[in-house]
Parts: sequence; structure tokens; C-alpha cells
Amino acid sequence: MKLLEKVANYLYEAFARIFSANHDKYPEIGVQPYEGEPYEKRHASDR
Repeated sequence: MKLLEKVANYLYEAFARIFSANHDKYPEIGVQPYEGEPYEKRHASDR
């Protein structure tokens, strides 16, 4: 019975971590524009 309680608690905690609010501490800087050149893959037939 103790094992069943431990397993249920483990699954509950995992479920709570997955579906809880996001606690990441990312800086709130907003969306950053892309300042690079887009990749254009060339096929062998394009040469």
C-alpha cells in the first residue's frame, strides 16, 4: 500500500510539473527581429 501511495504521488507531481504555469525566468524583452540572410538551399540541378 505504501508503494502504491509513492507511485501515485510521483505521477501526481510529474503531472503538476508538466501542466502547471510556466516558471521560466526569461527576460521580458519582447520579440526580436531576425537580422540575417535567409538560407537558400541550392539543389544540384540549379547549378
